[in-house]
Amino acid sequence: MGSAGDTEPPLQLQSKNVCVVGAGMAGMAAARELRREGHAVTVMEQSADVGGQWLYDPGTDSDDPLGVTEPVRVPGSMYACLRLISPREAMGFSDFQFLPRHGVARRDPRRYPVHREMYCYLRDFCDAFGLLDAVRLNTRVLRVAPAMLTSSTRQWAVRSLHLGDGSEREEVFDAVAVATGHYSQPKLPSIKAMVEWRRRQLHSHSYRTPEPFRGEVVVMVGCGDSGKDIALDLRRVAKEVHLTAKSTEEAMTPAMSKMLANHANLHLRPQIDQLHADGRVVFADGSSVVADTVMYCTGYTYSFPFLDTCGAVTVDDNRVGPLFEHVFPPSLAPSLSFIGIPRKVLIPWFFEAQGKWVAQVLSGRRALPPVEEMLRSVEEHYRSREAAGVPKKYTHDIGGVEPLKMYEFGEKYCDFRRIEDWQRELILSGIAGMNQDMENFRDRTDDSENVRLGLQRWYGLAAPAQAQDDQTVARKDHMAAAEVEVEVDVQGQG
Repeated sequence: MGSAGDTEPPLQLQSKNVCVVGAGMAGMAAARELRREGHAVTVMEQSADVGGQWLYDPGTDSDDPLGVTEPVRVPGSMYACLRLISPREAMGFSDFQFLPRHGVARRDPRRYPVHREMYCYLRDFCDAFGLLDAVRLNTRVLRVAPAMLTSSTRQWAVRSLHLGDGSEREEVFDAVAVATGHYSQPKLPSIKAMVEWRRRQLHSHSYRTPEPFRGEVVVMVGCGDSGKDIALDLRRVAKEVHLTAKSTEEAMTPAMSKMLANHANLHLRPQIDQLHADGRVVFADGSSVVADTVMYCTGYTYSFPFLDTCGAVTVDDNRVGPLFEHVFPPSLAPSLSFIGIPRKVLIPWFFEAQGKWVAQVLSGRRALPPVEEMLRSVEEHYRSREAAGVPKKYTHDIGGVEPLKMYEFGEKYCDFRRIEDWQRELILSGIAGMNQDMENFRDRTDDSENVRLGLQRWYGLAAPAQAQDDQTVARKDHMAAAEVEVEVDVQGQG
């Protein structure tokens, strides 16, 4: 038995003053983990509420429908009809499941609900963990840059603008976590005579509802998941919808075949060769249509116009780097981090794991490798992707290239438990269903026995929390209704 002198002294954790930029899913996941670790947290959000992309904004920038301004003036890209493409049973925080709210007004209990349900869930999450008092809404971050050093410890000067009263302020933080997402700044293709074409052009970032396109011929550049989803929305009112693809053979999946067979006004075309001033759109095979609108469903690019790192972090062909494990820029770690850079990952699970890692590194509970080792790791990642034939623009695509890396990250850096087998099966069956039938996969009910048993356990474990949360929601609804009644009564007496 060892002597008392052999006992290691207790770990002295540090508390940092941290600024989180963005109050979307990634930002609030990070804020919760930072607070849990004992840090002081300030979240800055330019919108009037939390939620990020899940906060639906019916407005668009009519002066810039292509979204060429950086940063875009309207950050939201959500369209009205969007439903989730991942099952809610696999989209919850580790200790706060995305449970259906049966019997609660304006909630969608389906497995693949509409986008508002995710926004409501994030609001419930913020309420449950008391996070809203850390959020400054209507606050746009103008600049994040290294502060003048008064000691050997790096700090960050954050300058922000309050969009309500126009006041600016500058503050110094020990650390900054950038969580601004990557679905705001449109990425546009280069098409011959695109500038000369005088009819309507827009990026899907500016799409909300189909009604403005009633009776039109619409050509859509790109036919990924959102492109097909929007095409199905448009076909209800448009005269014709022409989806284009670099390879029509690769694009002709079973789901695409069913879409074209079910709807006579949907068409698949090769990519656009040229636009003409008279409205003609000429495709690579020489065919053409006269179109009213060209919509670019061509994705988004990473954009951090507020961030000044003196070149330490750059964006090149949609690669943000160098970033160790897609989170820490080696030369500026750990005081600068990025939450939510990876694509095609399980959310919010992955954001929660990233936030936990950042919080524990800042507190001293965990340590990062030396700068040189982190840089070598980044270069090895680049080389392995290049050797596998993965283009640079997919540097941060984890789930689509190396899905196991997602789970390994959580286990390696914060002892995060993997999701259960039945949840993985549910995710994979959803992906398979979407590739077979884009219109109907969300409403399938053919779960396997493994999934059904998993669901029973999931509901059973979460039931007590569900009941308590439902009571909280009911109390809030009752209080809100009472406030409205009082306000009406006061106005009636005025």
